[in-house]
Amino acid sequence: MLGPTTCAAVIPCFNEGATIAGLVGAALQHLPQVVVVDDGSTDRTSEAAQAAGARMVRHETNRGKGAALRTGLALAVKQGFEWAVTLDGDGQHAPDDIPAFLRCAGQTGALLIIGNRMHNAQAMPWLRRQVNSWMSRQLSRRAGKPLPDTQCGFRLIHLETWASLSLKTEHFEVESEMLMAFLAAAYSVAFVPIQTIGRRRNSRIDPLADSLRWWKWWHGLARATSQGH
Repeated sequence: MLGPTTCAAVIPCFNEGATIAGLVGAALQHLPQVVVVDDGSTDRTSEAAQAAGARMVRHETNRGKGAALRTGLALAVKQGFEWAVTLDGDGQHAPDDIPAFLRCAGQTGALLIIGNRMHNAQAMPWLRRQVNSWMSRQLSRRAGKPLPDTQCGFRLIHLETWASLSLKTEHFEVESEMLMAFLAAAYSVAFVPIQTIGRRRNSRIDPLADSLRWWKWWHGLARATSQGH
């Protein structure tokens, strides 16, 4: 039965010492446990998160968002949680939106719920909004259905279903890979409107390196799809 006691929060982060304590405290108002994966930070991210009440896991070196998510979600599975809410560590996601994810899952039966910022897209930085919209259009065409905000990291994930998929990416392309893997396996996906909060720091996305990684993943998906037909 989906409810706050069956769900943990998972927050992958790198050098988020300025925001992580407040984020952990706010998430604990809605969920019984917050797992913070410190992906090789060089600041006080781990200390701040732990002091705020998070369950800490640390990568000794920076391995990427996808790798950090995998570590955190695997720990939530090991601890017996059925669901996990994932949030970014920079404060751009409002934990007060967590109940909306739980309600959406209960109403729709979807196994992956993704936050949708497109009702207030103007609050996003212009370049990020354009890239997000372009990627969402590509993925929508591939999926044959509208996918309004494919790059949002604020998600509710059914953990047993997630664990059944073979996800390999280790960086920011993980959002696209996870979404398309759920759809390819015919698992239900839904989107829920969320608040659009500006980042308090510059994005950690490297426009060149992360775009190249996304393209590599995208072309790999295209090859796999053509071979499957």
